[in-house]
Amino acid sequence: MTNATTIIRCPNCGHKNRVPLAAAGHPRCGNCHNALPWIVDALDDTFAEVAEKADPPVIVDMWATWCGPCRMVSPVLERLAVERAGDVKLVKVDVDRAPRLSSRFGVQAVPTLMILHHGAVIARQAGAAPVDVLRRWFDDAMEKDARDEDRAARDSEQGHRS
Repeated sequence: MTNATTIIRCPNCGHKNRVPLAAAGHPRCGNCHNALPWIVDALDDTFAEVAEKADPPVIVDMWATWCGPCRMVSPVLERLAVERAGDVKLVKVDVDRAPRLSSRFGVQAVPTLMILHHGAVIARQAGAAPVDVLRRWFDDAMEKDARDEDRAARDSEQGHRS
């Protein structure tokens, strides 16, 4: 799995780039060196490496080929990944091809969207939404996660002083 790649076209210069599904950091265009949107697929056997071990926050799209709302939200999520290139990874999981993940995350409706940060689910939403709503959902989740991390660091620091 570590050698698996996908092709991503740079939204800045149009250059096609071979991007690993899983890697440290985030991908950059080989031509113009701008951050690339990182959009990949994952299944039961690749999810841990592709999503849970990712450095940037991950938006997970649990979708199905037969789902109309899934087809509507997919380009919205891809737009968000392009806007936030270098700051987010979009991982798409076809629930019919990844039944263990569907069960593990208790997916009962598609699309189900989740945000993972450091491998943990920090936000979850069922259903499609416009890009401005999803942008706000992502930003709010990241702000709350940052506050929680700051609070945990302060609590840990105070515990060491006692």
